[in-house]
Amino acid sequence: MTAHSNVPRTPPRFSATFDPATLAEIRRAAATGIYDIRGGGTKRKVPHFDDLLFLGASMSRYPLEGYREKCGTEVLLGTRFAKKPITLKTPVTIAGMSFGALSAQAKEALGRGATTVGTSTTTGDGGMTPEERGQSQTLVYQYLPSRYGMNPVDLRKADAIEIVIGQGAKPGGGGMLLGQKISDRVAAMRNLPKGIDQRSACRHPDWTGPDDLEIKIEELRELTDWEKPIYVKVGASRPYYDIALAVKAGADVVVLDGMQGGTAATQDVFIENVGLPILGAIRPAVQALQDLGMHRKVQLIVSGGIRSGADVAKALALGADAVAIGTAALVALGDNDPQWEDEYQALGTTAGAYDDWHEGLDPAGITTQDPVLSARLDPVKAGRRLANYLSVMTLEAQTIARACGKSHVHNLEPEDLVALTVEAAAMAGVPLAGTSWIPGRNGGY
Repeated sequence: MTAHSNVPRTPPRFSATFDPATLAEIRRAAATGIYDIRGGGTKRKVPHFDDLLFLGASMSRYPLEGYREKCGTEVLLGTRFAKKPITLKTPVTIAGMSFGALSAQAKEALGRGATTVGTSTTTGDGGMTPEERGQSQTLVYQYLPSRYGMNPVDLRKADAIEIVIGQGAKPGGGGMLLGQKISDRVAAMRNLPKGIDQRSACRHPDWTGPDDLEIKIEELRELTDWEKPIYVKVGASRPYYDIALAVKAGADVVVLDGMQGGTAATQDVFIENVGLPILGAIRPAVQALQDLGMHRKVQLIVSGGIRSGADVAKALALGADAVAIGTAALVALGDNDPQWEDEYQALGTTAGAYDDWHEGLDPAGITTQDPVLSARLDPVKAGRRLANYLSVMTLEAQTIARACGKSHVHNLEPEDLVALTVEAAAMAGVPLAGTSWIPGRNGGY
């Protein structure tokens, strides 16, 4: 027994800097010598829509009454130049997720769910599958730096074209698809060798700036006889300038993806340390559109961590025309479902935390190309779950708009919001709750 055995000791305490997750990552890096790759989005806490509240109507404002006073939810996209703009019944769309990252069954289910509620889905990297086109009433074709699966015939079959400059999870970086997910079919569509890891390009090979992008947009318009809306998607990093340049290049619609947006696979250090939270990106993007006199003329779609109708309503109130969901849509299909808990445990994880999508071992059959696993996902049932979820999100956003006295969800405005934190007030450009103070109001974006 030591001389100090009876001296009270301070309980063990982890460092905030070197917490258990950080210590585990240091040990993993030391043991392997390679960076960590995973799917999903950021797991660190960043300012988000939860830091905003709506001011419902009472005396100074009047809410909408029951079923007699209607509140619209439809949105029209691509009104600037396209001969055939897209009309959606809800401002909630499905973000681009590739066949390759997802199973064919998952892509079909996304199309079925979106079509049921009258909204659009998006192809993602790797091209268009017949299942997806066949079940998607409105399908957006992504045109990415990799050009994997790029097919002018399929492009013409789409209802809109989305030129992807970057994603919220990895602005400035390219995607990954590891060899275990490159099946015979994926390899054929992407013109890749089967079973070999691939890394998508981080920038388009045939232009170096917005002037070149303008030429590319004109090329795509000619290819589609000026019928299809042309979207430009950017990861949130310098939203004011990026949105302004996309508008200058001729975009009909701009898509802004925040850092909470998911990805099939990329470096963890990228997901957690690059880009802006979507809450900090919407107002600068809207300001750019307003300064150009193009707000509502060029539509703004925002994405990255959208989970509920409240998130949708808050994004619209800050100036967006629509939102896109990716991770939430996969959860609605059945991703990370507790029914597969035993199999998640066998993979060293748990339902709700599984993010090794790049390994192709997803028990739910969604982020895999294994025919046995992917067969577990029934596209009809999964599509029905997604449709239910989209309907609930739409009704929730509509309910909030009605409570604020709005006859359309697009009539929501910053004046309907307050913030719970100084950070959220500054980012969203709305007052701190209980005050009239908007931090940095006299400063610039």
